[in-house]
This record gives sequence, structure tokens and C-alpha cells, in this order.
Amino acid sequence: MKYRHLLAASLFITSGSLFANQTDKRPLPYQNPKLSVDERVEDLIKRMTLEEKVYQMSALRLGEGDEIFETSGNYSMDDIRRKFGKHGVGYLSCPTTDMPAPKAVITGNQIQKIAVEETRLGIPVMIDAEAIHGCRATGATSYPQSIALSCTWNVDLMAQIADAIGKETHSRGINQVLSPTLDLARDPRHGRMEECYGEDPFLASRMGVEFIKGVQKNGVVCSPKHFLANFVTDGGRDSGNAGMSERELREIHMPPFRAAVKEAGVKSLMAAYNSVDGIPCSANRWLLTDVLRNEWGFDGFVVSDWSAVSHAYGHLRIAPTQLEAAALCAKAGMDVELPRIKSYVKLGEMVKQGKITKEEIDTNVRHILRVKFQMGLFEHPYVDEKLAEKLCDAPQFRNLAREAARQSIVLLKNEKNRLPLNGVRKLAVIGPNATVAQLGSYSARGVKGVSPLEGIKNIFGKQVEVSYAKGCGLTDNDTSGFADAVKCVQDADACVMVMGGANWTTGGETRDRNNLDLMGMQEKLILEIGKTGKPIIVVLVEGRPVTMTRWMDKADAIVMMFFAGEEGGNALAEILSGKVNPSGKLTVSYPRTVGDLPMCLLHRPYGREGNIVEYGQNTMPANRYFPLYPFGYGLSYTTYEYKNLRLENDKLTKDEDIHFSIDITNTGNMDGDEIVQVYLTDLYCRITQSEKQLKAFQRVRVPAGQTKTVSFTLPYSALSFLNERLQPEVEAGEFELLVGPDCMQGATQRFAVQL
Repeated sequence: MKYRHLLAASLFITSGSLFANQTDKRPLPYQNPKLSVDERVEDLIKRMTLEEKVYQMSALRLGEGDEIFETSGNYSMDDIRRKFGKHGVGYLSCPTTDMPAPKAVITGNQIQKIAVEETRLGIPVMIDAEAIHGCRATGATSYPQSIALSCTWNVDLMAQIADAIGKETHSRGINQVLSPTLDLARDPRHGRMEECYGEDPFLASRMGVEFIKGVQKNGVVCSPKHFLANFVTDGGRDSGNAGMSERELREIHMPPFRAAVKEAGVKSLMAAYNSVDGIPCSANRWLLTDVLRNEWGFDGFVVSDWSAVSHAYGHLRIAPTQLEAAALCAKAGMDVELPRIKSYVKLGEMVKQGKITKEEIDTNVRHILRVKFQMGLFEHPYVDEKLAEKLCDAPQFRNLAREAARQSIVLLKNEKNRLPLNGVRKLAVIGPNATVAQLGSYSARGVKGVSPLEGIKNIFGKQVEVSYAKGCGLTDNDTSGFADAVKCVQDADACVMVMGGANWTTGGETRDRNNLDLMGMQEKLILEIGKTGKPIIVVLVEGRPVTMTRWMDKADAIVMMFFAGEEGGNALAEILSGKVNPSGKLTVSYPRTVGDLPMCLLHRPYGREGNIVEYGQNTMPANRYFPLYPFGYGLSYTTYEYKNLRLENDKLTKDEDIHFSIDITNTGNMDGDEIVQVYLTDLYCRITQSEKQLKAFQRVRVPAGQTKTVSFTLPYSALSFLNERLQPEVEAGEFELLVGPDCMQGATQRFAVQL
């Protein structure tokens, strides 16, 4: 897909000194926008010294404890000039993250001006930031975390959010985001599961493509991460070796990245810390060149994860010196070293030693320059300094964050229709997460977040008397608050317990778990409150699934609120009150206990019968998929009936697509959104297949008492599997469709493929 630079000229302050380093003002070929990108790249490459090339492959880190920082919070432009010298630098690592919007864009323009007007060749820099669920910059809009966004199953909403993130990010002078995370949430013990779009490669692909397209159309390059299989090693441990077959890599872990390249036209990728079959991703030529470029046609640049070149030497020990490790990474196809000027700037020494050639470095630099030209960065290096403050957490963005939070919340249990909370005059709010707006990892500072308690007071208003007691902390063993919490509940008509976790406390980067229980005294507090006999609604504010078999029978209702962004508290209260009908559906399977892991819908069948002793004889289904809550699950305040599944043709020939429809009736008394899910089973295949594979979904609005007909078309390629040569193939035989509200129930129909 051709990358299009769609920003209006009015958004830029065009440099008046484009040719400042030339004596005659006539543009050189690389400065001529009328020439092709390739012509400009080749002209510039020929003019660059080796030093200028390796600095384009490097980044400068600005911030506390890094290369350039002043205690006042302002960067010294003289220090930056000295670092840039005449050679310049390719990238700036998150320089304006902790600055308010007006200051951030001014600072970015000042630094860009040094690069454009005071270096020998005037090559603009890429300024990066994080943006997994909103630009990670002071005061910027914070949307629900990725795992929460996936629970909306709403690709149109994802596109709107991505467009908003792109606009707000670009307004601050940031032109690259180290996002989205396209790893799969296949093991909830992993600390960064919250950054993923669920466990399924098809769903993650759909969400990832919309994110990339929406952000990049605003002139901001995406660098999806972490390529490849970084979150799924033994025990959910961070960055371990992924010792799995190429078949599993291609069928499960590559599809979101392949879609990013082939469908979204992504212009950058981040290589992962981990190894695949013993070969570090940072130095894996098969992964970064053979597959990514030669097979998929990727034409952007690859960046390292933070200090991954150093880790390849220090942790993975791929070479006797750090410079030799750097040469291996660059030769394999990792074009940029983040986040600091460290190893790549010394690659000239490796050229002298024959560890890497000038031609190989030229290849890396071509990837970088090509994207800078495609972006229009040479013509428009600056941004309008008036726009950033206007777009910072703008009302339309905040409204979008609230709608996303509403759609992301999942109702797991609702005994006796305890929710919505109608007829309640006194409501007790209990728990360590009640007064905190938990945003999750890679969140901006200075976000005006709404906590669950604030949201409840906002939405329920004066009609309900709301009282609060914390009860306990997230992780400590202090039970001194139990008595106050019990009294608070005894004086109320019902209780909302807001439990769960927090980034950098129970999860997040480098925060893996060895179990999934609520930490500290939280479970004991639920059991203690359960003795009051009052209706109890447990709200789980988390970034990963929670095991709950010890206490779930004490809860009348359970609500899963994955980190829901700045408007999460208001959205939660709207659902508790019935102003909004819950519609979110799980995108990860919930195990009963950590011993059930790995627990994912997409898995190969077992070769014989079996039982888990703790669950008793004949309780385990043949496919061993036995979750507490299955993939795709989520309740509503209404009910839906699926009927009349009909295929246009139940005998397909080669290359014939599958057309079918189904009627969805809202049989309850409340309007609602239903997420209609389509699963395919290849009933007989010579290479074992998962019993069910997600192939399509639609989010459909169905008014109470009405019926909607939902139509689908699956491409013929959806029937394929990877054969012995790892090539897609469709076999003649029988298939079965399941269309339903989750992966476990719905209407089914079989059809045949005749070749």
C-alpha cells in the first residue's frame, strides 16, 4: 500500500532555510520534491559520510538521567547542537513526553530547526513517543487500554480513536509512535497482557490494522511491537525464548504483523527482546529480512526495543563485544538503535574490521530515509504551535474515550438481575480501586481521570446516598479497614466492591505473575462483606483476567473493567445504573486456576481422552477447553435469540466465497448492542486444526423486541490451512459454521467443499 501524506499544508510552518547550508540556494536533487522518493534517497545516500549514516541509525535520548537534561525541565539547545554536530541524528527518543502541550510543540520545533538548518545535509529527525491507548504526553487523552478496546469488538470505533490519537500526537510535533502492541495475550501471567488486543490473531489483526491506518493518515509513523512472540514464552515470562515451530509462528503470531504490513501499509516495526528458536529477534535475518521484507514486501524501517542492542550483548551474549553484537543486529535488518546514542554510531569501527560492509549500512539508511521522504518530512518539518493546546484532551476526544469505555466493560455474572441498580437508596462503595482512575501502562501524566467512586456520584446523583470505605489495600496484608467496610455495607441497600490491580503494582512491564488471584487481602475482604447478606457487585479493575472461584459465589454480579481510560468511572456508573446496556465481550479466556494455563480457544486437539483429577472424571470436554468464562463471552441486560442460519450454497467449489446470514432477535425489554461472532471448524484435515477458529464478527444494534438480519461473506481463503510446505491450501471436505454470542454457543450449519 502506498503511504500517503495527508496533512494539510496549513498545519505546518515551512522552513525558510531549507538550503541554509548551501552557498548558492539551488536545491540539490534530494531536496527536490518533484523527483521520486527513490531518486532523492539515492542522491542523499551518495552525499553522506559514513559518520552521517550511522548517526541516522541512532537516537538521542532526552530526559532525566539521560544524555541531555536540565533540572528546570528545559533542554539546552546548545547541548543539543553539540550532540547533533554537523552529522545530525536520526531519532529523538520521547523528548517531550512530560511537557505540557504548548511547551512540547515549541521544543520539538526548536530541535527540528537545529536538525534542518544547522547540520550539513539538513536531514529532519523523527521524534517518537508511546501511544498504545492515547498519546503518552502530559495531559493528553487517555483511552481504554488495548485489551479493553478489543472487548468492544468495534473496528469502526477503533478507527475513530486511532484518527484522534494521530491528530493529537502530530499536533505536539511527534511523528512516530512506538505502537500498537500486536503481541497476543496467550498467557495472562505476562505483565504486559493489558497492551494486547486479546488472545486471537484474527481479532488482533482487525484492531491493529485500524489503529495503524488511523494514526498514519495523520502523518505519524506507527512502529507496532514486539516482532515476534515476545509475550508467550514459558510461564508467561517476559522476553524468554519462543521455542515453537515455524507453523505456530506463522499461524498464530505472525498474522497481526503481516496484516500491519500488507493491509495497513505500516512504515516501521519494533523488533522484540526475545529469541525465536534461540535466535534473538534483534539479530534474526530470517525474521527481519527474509520474511518481513522479501516475503511480505515491507519497505519501512525496523527499530530496536529499548536498549535491545545492549541486551543482545549483555543478556543474550550473541557476540564477545557490544559492537560486534550491534553489527549482527544491523546486518540482520534492524535499522535503528533506540533509545540512546550508543553502539550504532561506532559501526564504522566494525566496517574497518570487516564485521559489516558499507553497502549493508547503506541498506539500513535507505530504509530510514525512504520513510522520511514519504512522510513529507523534508518539506514540512515543523508543526503549527497553536494547535497542540487546542487538541490536548479536546472535548470530542474525551467523549470518544467515554464511548469506548462504555463498550469495553464486560458483565460476567448477574444473578437475580441485581444489575442495574434500580430502587437503591443507599449504596456502599468499597475497595482499593474505588478512588483511583487506573489507566494502565504507558499512560500520560496529568490525565484528568474519573475514578469509579467519582463516576458513581456523578451518575447516580442525589437520588442515591453514596458512602465509601476502602477496606484494604491492593497488595498489603492489613485488615484494619475491614470493620469500617462492613459497617458501611450494613448501613446500605447494596454494595459495589471495586477491586483488582494497578500498573507497576500487580502488573505492567517487568511485572509478571505466578498466579492470577486478587492480591493482598482483597479476597478475604470480599468473603467478609459477603457475610452481611447485602447484594454485592464486584467490579474488577485490571489489565488481565482474575481467578475467582474462591469468592465468586458471594458476588451477585461481577463486572470486568479492564483499564478503561480517563472516563472509565463515568462509563462504569452508567452501566451500574442502567443508563447504558453492557455490551463488551471477552477477548481472552478466563481460567479457573493458573494450573489450567495455557488456556486459549485457538489450540490443536489432543491425541486421546483425558481428565484433570481436580475436576473429576468425565468433566473435561474432548478438546480440553474448559474455561471459567470462554472467549467471546459477555452478558447484557437483555437477551438475544439466534435463529435461521442460512448459507447461500452448502456445496462450494474452488475459489468460491461463503455467503450466509442469520436472524438476531432482541427478546428482552432493553435496546442493546450484540456482538455476533463467526467460528469455523474444519471437520477433517490431515494437519490437526483447532476445533474452532474466529473468522468474522459484527457489532449490531438491536432494539428491544426487534429482529435484525446479519449477513456475512467469508473469503475462500478463510478455509485454508498451512500444508506440509507451510503454504496455504484448501482441502475438499466438510466444514461447520458456528454463529453465536460467544465461542461456546449459537447456531451451526455444515457445508462441503468440492474440488
